[in-house]
Amino acid sequence: MTAPDHRVLERAPRPHDLNRSATGGAAGHGRGRFGRRLLGLGALLALLGSLATGVWQHYTQHLEAMAAAEQHRDFVPRVRVATVRASPATMSVTLPATTDAFETADIFARASGYIAERDVDIGSQVKAGDVLAVITAPELDHQIAQAEANLAQAKASRRQAKANRDLAGDTWSRDSVLVKQGWVTQQQGDTDRLSYAAQQQATRADDDTIKSQEAQLLVLRQQKAYQRVVAPFNGVVTRRNVDVGTLVQADATSGTFMFTLDQSDVVRIQLFVPQDEAIGVKPGIDAVVRVPELPGRTFPSKVTRIADALDPATRTLLTEIDLANSKGELSPGMYCTVELKIPRKTPSLIVPAGAIVFDADGLHVLVVENGIVHSRKITEVRDLGTEVEVSDGVKAGDQVVLTPPLDLRDGGKVQIRAPARTKTAA
Repeated sequence: MTAPDHRVLERAPRPHDLNRSATGGAAGHGRGRFGRRLLGLGALLALLGSLATGVWQHYTQHLEAMAAAEQHRDFVPRVRVATVRASPATMSVTLPATTDAFETADIFARASGYIAERDVDIGSQVKAGDVLAVITAPELDHQIAQAEANLAQAKASRRQAKANRDLAGDTWSRDSVLVKQGWVTQQQGDTDRLSYAAQQQATRADDDTIKSQEAQLLVLRQQKAYQRVVAPFNGVVTRRNVDVGTLVQADATSGTFMFTLDQSDVVRIQLFVPQDEAIGVKPGIDAVVRVPELPGRTFPSKVTRIADALDPATRTLLTEIDLANSKGELSPGMYCTVELKIPRKTPSLIVPAGAIVFDADGLHVLVVENGIVHSRKITEVRDLGTEVEVSDGVKAGDQVVLTPPLDLRDGGKVQIRAPARTKTAA
């Protein structure tokens, strides 16, 4: 049995189907041209919209730029100001200084010999006249004994010469009368007269010899006194260079150095004041002494003396201060600082350092007057760190701009910013 053929046979188009197909194709072609026109119109509208948007944005930016330029032209900056003030009547200057003993003496041997006793050492407190050391010199005792014997011999010779002078005087007194009367020859009279004159000269020579021997004896006795080395003033021994048994020599140029004695109940403070600050320095001005190792301690004092002449090598003025040191808080040789309260000879003004401008025009500040900035050149006297002392260009009460903007120029308008209020604790 044969299977049925399920293939579908193609049907031949019918006339009404052909008419339907022709009509549909024409309509589709018309719809395609309309779509393309619509798409082109949309693209044109989009282009016009973008162009309009760009023109509007450019116009808006132009308006903003014009407004910014106008705002910048009419902008008045707000600035902080500070008031220029006059300097105080005194100028405070702090300088390095050194403490010295009020009196100091290097003690040398004035007698030659050996040290028999040494009664002091470094740090010993002594009074004037206290024995520091004793020098022994037996040969000096012999020289003194010899000088005393020579003096006694000279005195005996003077007594003998005086007796001979008196005898010759009496003889001449008698013979002078006899010569006039003719009882004695003129030759005998001349002999007696000249003998009396010779005895007078011999007596004077013996007197001079006695004076010489007494002077020599005084020298030797003084050397004997120098064997006891004594303190010339109250003080403390700061150096010792001898000990028992040390041989010392008495010589004006190469004598043996023995001790150094300092008096430090009052210390002498020396400092050198520079020329630009020495003009007002004089005895009596206030001074405050400080020592770094004694923080918080101050020693008020006054200038005692000045040199009255500057050192031409350093252009500084030697200044001294005498400071009471009864408690011994200060030692000679210490480093310290001295704050001087120097009266001003010429007035000056204080300007904040942040208000000073340094440029091609030099040093100047910007002063605000009635909202207008004016540039004023200044002359610096002294830099105080956060402040500067000036001599001219401004006056007390002027308001100067602090940290002025770079574009702020002479003649510009500004507004003064109110100072910030500090909050106080309730």
